[in-house]
Amino acid sequence: MFKVSQFNLFRALASRNYTLYLTGRAVSQFGTWMQRTAVVWVVYTMTHSAFWLGVAIFAEQFPSFIFSIPGGVAADRYNRYTLIKITQITSMVQSVLLALLVITGHASVWVILLLSIILGIINAFDVPARQALIHDVVASPDDLPNALSLSTATASLAQLLGPALSGIILSAYGAGVCFLLNAASFGAVIVSLLLMNLTLYQPKKTDKKVITEFAEGFTYIRHTPGIGLIVAMLALVSLLVLPYNTVLPVFAKVVFKGDASTFGYINSFTGVGAVIGTMFLASRKPGTNLKKTLFFSSLLMGIALICFSQFKNFPVAMFFAAIAGYGSMAQFTISNILVQSDAAPEMRGRTMGVLLMAIFGMMPLGSLLTGAVSERIGAPATVLAQGIIAVTIALIFVKFLMRSDHVKKPEANPD
Repeated sequence: MFKVSQFNLFRALASRNYTLYLTGRAVSQFGTWMQRTAVVWVVYTMTHSAFWLGVAIFAEQFPSFIFSIPGGVAADRYNRYTLIKITQITSMVQSVLLALLVITGHASVWVILLLSIILGIINAFDVPARQALIHDVVASPDDLPNALSLSTATASLAQLLGPALSGIILSAYGAGVCFLLNAASFGAVIVSLLLMNLTLYQPKKTDKKVITEFAEGFTYIRHTPGIGLIVAMLALVSLLVLPYNTVLPVFAKVVFKGDASTFGYINSFTGVGAVIGTMFLASRKPGTNLKKTLFFSSLLMGIALICFSQFKNFPVAMFFAAIAGYGSMAQFTISNILVQSDAAPEMRGRTMGVLLMAIFGMMPLGSLLTGAVSERIGAPATVLAQGIIAVTIALIFVKFLMRSDHVKKPEANPD
């Protein structure tokens, strides 16, 4: 008889709960990428400024940096199932408000930035709970790396298809429709949660204050250097390299002489590389040395960005955009797998909060930096520098990444 678990690539789908989780998230992430594409394009058409593109991305991501650790504490302390339902409903409201303001002509850059800040706060509580929930919905702990890779694969597929469709809808119907479609997509997550059969939640009994649990997350990572180095590397890449996508609208409009559809195609090609890469990671056998994969992926991303910045031929540039997309995906996916696999169960939410802080704290600052630098030296030179930095970071961490030893897990509450 056919069993999903017989196939290494899709073995996590043997769990009905995980299949529901993955389906709901896939639909929602599709809508999320449509909204992100529409937001940056609207801001760029209003301002014609690479700096304001950086501000727009900063507005959504930096609040997640501020609240990611409280979000991680909430994921460890409260019912993740209920928490995710709340975040999906509030995200839906945010998208509806954005759509109504754009459709009625009352949207301004400052209004868009304010709503982006609200979404960033919501995401700070949603992402740690959603990532930690994967442990509760997979059939076996051995399926966790596969489940995380498949989850990233669906996000990458959404990154591939969402911006392309968003570009078409932007040209034909306007940004408001993109925002409405994103609002509708959150319903898929809510439905998938309602259909799951999860173990009855047992409230966590603790006399600790929230600030104490907050501090324990940092203490735990300090006593787990293997996880700490992964977080440090991801923070550097998130600050200095991954914000290259901030100036992609400039490449679309100025370098390649295109429009909203061109911007959508660039995002889609980066999504192609991400999808291929995540399927490759999902098919890896348990026990594969992912740190070495992270090293070579970082090198490849840097080389691809260097080449992308220098080629004005659109098809050739898209080839390197796809490779850069794989490298970008690998940074978070592999770091996520390593951290979640090695973190103690009772510390998983807070550990994920710190990991996400490395992304949401550094990327918005990096977006501001990328936008400001691009204003002075141009988008191609900026991306060229980011490619060189990516290669340099990989070489700095080469000794750690090429080791084959496994992270030793300390006690959850170190002295």
